[in-house]
Amino acid sequence: MKNLPLIDLGVIAAYLVAMVLVGVYFSRKNKNADQFTTASGLIPGWATGLSIYATFLSSNTFLGVPGKAFGGNWNSFVFSLSMPLAAFVASRYFIPFYRRSGEVSAYTHFEHRFGSWARTYAVVCFLLTQLARMGSIFLGIALSLQALTGYSMQTIMVVMGVCIIIYTVMGGMEAVIWTEVVQGVIKTFGALLIMYLIVRAMPGGVSSIIEIGKAHDKFSLGSLSPDFTQSTFWVVLFYGFFINLNNFGMDQNYIQRYHTTASEKEASKSLWLCVWLYVPASLLFFIIGACLFGYYQQYPQLLDVIRHNVALERLPAGASAAEVNQLASTLQPADYGDKVMPNFMVTNVPVGLMGLIISAILSAAMSTISSGMNASATVFTEDIYKRYINPNPSSQKQLRLLHISTVVVGVFGLTAGLAMIGVKSILDTWWTLSGIFAAGMLGLFLLGLISRQTKSPEALIAVVIGVLVIVWLTFSPKLPDEYGYLRNPLHSNMIIVVGTLTIFLVGIVLTKLKGRPSEQTQEASVFSND
Repeated sequence: MKNLPLIDLGVIAAYLVAMVLVGVYFSRKNKNADQFTTASGLIPGWATGLSIYATFLSSNTFLGVPGKAFGGNWNSFVFSLSMPLAAFVASRYFIPFYRRSGEVSAYTHFEHRFGSWARTYAVVCFLLTQLARMGSIFLGIALSLQALTGYSMQTIMVVMGVCIIIYTVMGGMEAVIWTEVVQGVIKTFGALLIMYLIVRAMPGGVSSIIEIGKAHDKFSLGSLSPDFTQSTFWVVLFYGFFINLNNFGMDQNYIQRYHTTASEKEASKSLWLCVWLYVPASLLFFIIGACLFGYYQQYPQLLDVIRHNVALERLPAGASAAEVNQLASTLQPADYGDKVMPNFMVTNVPVGLMGLIISAILSAAMSTISSGMNASATVFTEDIYKRYINPNPSSQKQLRLLHISTVVVGVFGLTAGLAMIGVKSILDTWWTLSGIFAAGMLGLFLLGLISRQTKSPEALIAVVIGVLVIVWLTFSPKLPDEYGYLRNPLHSNMIIVVGTLTIFLVGIVLTKLKGRPSEQTQEASVFSND
């Protein structure tokens, strides 16, 4: 598709303009920093829940999950099944803790527990991870929309980035939440529309999709064997539990929303609303992947075109037709799964509906990026500027700093996305490093919350040892054969599990070995109800 019809372009333009107008509308209410960061705690719980749901339902879910299900099975859906477990912990312990603390930043308590080094470590890791996250989302959405619209990736990123920056800066957290409420509805409706179009185009309909899926084991959740070297049911469950603990307990994107509601009870309700919406929504995207697999099994000639295009992308310019055909013949479904939904949309979505679906894909990216921008600006203001530069800025100066920080973060995120075009190895390395730091942050967080007797020296040693373990788990599989005995035998999804537990357990052991005076050992855990 070289050019979208005017009606589709009109739908997309209307959506982007509407998002900007939301920011303009809420700009009238943004008179202080509290309004900008937490909407003064006046957001209804249901709206906050829809906002968290929209943040979870990113473009990676919208575009990546169907491709994952197409190339494999429903093993990754176990990640979603772990969410209620993590939500129970968060609603029981994390939300009360953050609401009692009154701190809008998720990282202020690190300094109270372990000193300024811990707070700075967590903040730097969060900011770097957010830039990588925003850059990857910019890149992913541009890659997909380029195939659908014909516009260059740079143009797509810049237009989308400018719109996000405008409504996030002008409207603050209130604009972010209410636009995400709309975006969550649009994304869900877009997914249902895609599934309907696939089923309608499928010879034999639903029964054929189920029959083909069963024949190719597409509905499996993975092996139940206690094998942690492969992506079994248990590996994904543990991985999802720890990742979601990190989301609900450490990620400023979510912690900040705990303060936007009027009460602790409303905050807890909003989290559970997100969970009960996201679990079936994520299943919907796995169903879409299974539907796409069944559809393309009926039309293998369309798969030949996709494989041919993927082979052209992977081979250097000027490769012969024989080389292209040879590589295309070796490609497996997992190699081109992320290409099938854009291909289906180009060939099967009627005029008018394409604009709506592209708007849904845009909303999937925009909600995540806008949340990251607002959260990053808040962390920079609270944990860097007010901690090291000016602890008591005036209300107007603080609001102005939040505006400037939001713009700067947005520009850096957009720049990261532009820089990642065609440089996949740097992207992979960047995300690997981000994963290392995220695991370290979660382990330190749990250590600080659960063990009140652990002090700064033990925590610092535990983090150093834990990060070294995480580095080994991450990079040892790349060791040459002569050092094969040093390689990590576990599946890569176990890295955050082992890394987090290492920091937590090492900290506990060091605390026990060192011992504390009796009055300190009697301190209550932050998790207590006292």
